[in-house]
Amino acid sequence: MDLWQLNIFCKVVELKGFSKAAKAVHLSQPTISSHIKDLENHFECQLIDRLDKKAVPTKAGELLYNYACKLISLRDETETAMAEFQGKIKGRLFIGGSTIPGGYILPRLMGAFTKDYPEVTISLSIGDTDQIIQDILSGVLELGIVGAKTSDKKILQEKLIEDEMRLIVSADHKWSRKKSMNLTMVFQEPFIIRERGSGTLKSIQLSLLDKGYSSEDLNIIAEMGSTEAVIQGIKSKVGISILSTIAVAEELQAGTLKALTIKELNLKRSFYITRHRHRSASPLSKAFMEFLKKN
Repeated sequence: MDLWQLNIFCKVVELKGFSKAAKAVHLSQPTISSHIKDLENHFECQLIDRLDKKAVPTKAGELLYNYACKLISLRDETETAMAEFQGKIKGRLFIGGSTIPGGYILPRLMGAFTKDYPEVTISLSIGDTDQIIQDILSGVLELGIVGAKTSDKKILQEKLIEDEMRLIVSADHKWSRKKSMNLTMVFQEPFIIRERGSGTLKSIQLSLLDKGYSSEDLNIIAEMGSTEAVIQGIKSKVGISILSTIAVAEELQAGTLKALTIKELNLKRSFYITRHRHRSASPLSKAFMEFLKKN
């Protein structure tokens, strides 16, 4: 077993296929299969199942994947530390973002950072807030930007940027010409929510709780797993929703969606730099966090 084989194994798991992994690391598919077989011989167990033309990790494979990610991350951290010792910022940084930061904020900042530091590669994982925090706790990610606070004492969070959510309706909705709406009226309309674990949903729930209500008071017609899906649902007149204005900026400018305030609710929230409290930040991670705070 070596780190190169573990890197190949992780690619197979992440890309769910041998041929895709082969393209990603510029090797032939038989070579990829040979490396996986060597790992299976080493650990004396099957690591990958082939189901419906997809490569899926077995239980043993899932266990190995978690440790392999940590080892690869430690390798990258070592290279970064040695480069920092020589006065260089270089290496690979694994970060995560919940839906809004991951889809709308971090890509722009990553581009600016790598322009300043061309020897840096950043790998971005996007998931809901709970998933990003779990990946930080397990060591898969070094840091993340999420849209909700956590009570987990092993996590350290620092406010990065403020966001404002609004009630979002389609351009031809009966409320599209209004600027604000009463909460009791919102409760009567078909409503689309994000999935459990979403920072957006948690923020909505906290805002409602502050006024003595819960998300169950909403007339929930659909639950969707991404902000983009909710946006399409609103456009297709499935229902209305509360979303970040950052996420719908293009639609608001184009006039395909309209944003209203809800008179009784404070829908301001923050995005937080999130990392493990008890793990030392790598020099590259520190440089990126400082960059985030300045930009």
